[in-house]
Amino acid sequence: MDLIRIGDKVVNKKKIFDVINNVLSLRASGLSQVETAARLSLDRTLISRLESLGELRKGRSIAVIGFPLANRNELQSALEKEGVDFIFLLAEDERWDFIKERSGLDLFNDIMGLITAARSFEKIIVLGSNKRVAVMEAVLGKEVIGFIIGESPITSNVFVPPEELLKIVRAVKENVED
Repeated sequence: MDLIRIGDKVVNKKKIFDVINNVLSLRASGLSQVETAARLSLDRTLISRLESLGELRKGRSIAVIGFPLANRNELQSALEKEGVDFIFLLAEDERWDFIKERSGLDLFNDIMGLITAARSFEKIIVLGSNKRVAVMEAVLGKEVIGFIIGESPITSNVFVPPEELLKIVRAVKENVED
């Protein structure tokens, strides 16, 4: 047990950490601050303050999906630095490897997994051909922000200026009202 003396009190650090973990678990599962506070017999303002202490950013959860990209690594790095939550970028050879390395069933399962993952984000930016962007809009069933890098079919890598992509990401992050 990790005990700390504060004046005439003895405080159990493990108990505090357990409460914080319970608060975060309940909030992450979808309970409101009021519901979490009631369930744990805490004050709602404590829940709010804990979240504020640990908050890294506000705004939308964002996914970026794109292919075939000549500067995939550069874009990946820029998006990671910007705090994008989910990044799936491929160069042309990686796109073909992704298909060739899997059996039909594995390919289907992997694609379904990617679709499921993408659907969990509030905003999805898709870099691709005009037809790929339209397909992603239909499959994902939500607003997709298209960044068209050419007419379909695209058969070779396309360079995407990182600053143009980051402008879109920043605009999405700032526009929290819609």
